[in-house]
Amino acid sequence: MNKTGWIIYNGNLPSNKFLDFAQMLQAAATRKNSDTVIYKNNELLTLLGSDEIHILTKDKMNLPDYVVFTDKDLYLAKQLALLGIPVFNRAKAIETSDDKIATYQQLAMHRLPIPKTIISPKVFFRNQNEPSYPDLDTIIAKLGLPMIVKESFGSFGEQVYLIQNKEELQEKVTELQGKAFMFQEFISSSFGRDLRIQVVGNRVVAAMKRITTNDFRANVTVGGSMEAYDPTDLEKELAIQATKVIGADFAGVDLLFGQNDQPLICEINSNAHIRNLLDCTGINVADFIIDYILESIK
Repeated sequence: MNKTGWIIYNGNLPSNKFLDFAQMLQAAATRKNSDTVIYKNNELLTLLGSDEIHILTKDKMNLPDYVVFTDKDLYLAKQLALLGIPVFNRAKAIETSDDKIATYQQLAMHRLPIPKTIISPKVFFRNQNEPSYPDLDTIIAKLGLPMIVKESFGSFGEQVYLIQNKEELQEKVTELQGKAFMFQEFISSSFGRDLRIQVVGNRVVAAMKRITTNDFRANVTVGGSMEAYDPTDLEKELAIQATKVIGADFAGVDLLFGQNDQPLICEINSNAHIRNLLDCTGINVADFIIDYILESIK
């Protein structure tokens, strides 16, 4: 009997790239004779009671054999798992990936190579008149200038700032009061270039190099170009290890070029969009994801 699936994406975001990702997955499932339904996360209601746990849908669909969860609605992902449905990726992997501080803590605990990072102490109440500063002199002495200030929550290269001096650093800390963020060593050898390596299961299935000449970030969304890339064995190994560390079934892992081009892990994206990889390499990662899921739930 053919397996059925739900593909869930964020229904509140204006960009079509989120729906595009879901449709790529649905087309791949269809090629594998698996019937799927695409849902916006806000079309599904989680019901909790003393004698019931359920998902409410407007069309009263039967529960699926699996869910591909491309959103960050953790409560919904957890609810689906409570109902015994295999969810790819699981809520814990999405939660860790979405929180860059939590990601770096996991990577550091497993002794994987990352830029040197200092977490900003948590400020619960933002006060512009009397901002609270950590010891900026110690941070500068440890990380040097320029440095990166990175918010813990952000996507597409946004919420990442290149800081040139102490005055800029103080201004940025004031601006980010009340948010979770970190101070990070600036990897000058990776200025305007990085790698995106797509992992599915225990293998690397596609990779590309991203390059820009006018920004320290290499993301395509900030004007970067891309080219197909054949990663080294070390780069593949690091990408696979990073994916496992956060408990993800598949992920897009971003690597920086450290000294002598030694790779450093920059980010792990549990819901990495795959359209650019297809355009760049001709490899449709959706096929690998669906193959992996159907094999996992046999």
